[in-house]
Amino acid sequence: MTKAYWVAHVDVSDPQAYEKYKAANAGPFAEFGARFLVRGGDQEVREGAVRSRTVVIEFPSYEAARACYDSPAYQAAFDIRKEVSIGDMVIVQGYDGA
Repeated sequence: MTKAYWVAHVDVSDPQAYEKYKAANAGPFAEFGARFLVRGGDQEVREGAVRSRTVVIEFPSYEAARACYDSPAYQAAFDIRKEVSIGDMVIVQGYDGA
């Protein structure tokens, strides 16, 4: 099965409140098999423009990635995040080399 990814670029206006979002998203991420590959950290923009924080989350399938985002538990976490950050996020299917 081909994996899928959430790729997000986020600017956080209230880091303390953002920690509440991170705590709230732990449950749905565990439920849908999410694994962080990138969670903030140093970054160097070489082309174009991006927000200050980059996050890449791996899911076991495209269906799991979509179901996680649409789940009531993640949407409750998102309600916290949208008050303290702005971002761009895409769900993308991985490449299986075939």
